[in-house]
Amino acid sequence: MSVHFSDIEFIPEFAALMLIEQVPDYTNLSTADLDALLSRQLITRETLAPGSQRIRLTRDGQMILHTLARIS
Repeated sequence: MSVHFSDIEFIPEFAALMLIEQVPDYTNLSTADLDALLSRQLITRETLAPGSQRIRLTRDGQMILHTLARIS
């Protein structure tokens, strides 16, 4: 999946994506935001141990944030 600039306007979960980049262990994100980011393949869940997960940005999630940083 490649991310195009036009995709950015359809991602209302920017704040959650930025927070995941800065604090991957943050656990107070809404399920709706996480589900939306997962469905767009912008984040992934990494199992660290049984019952313990970490959320990470995918390459596409990183590209979105880097693009936003360049245009802002």
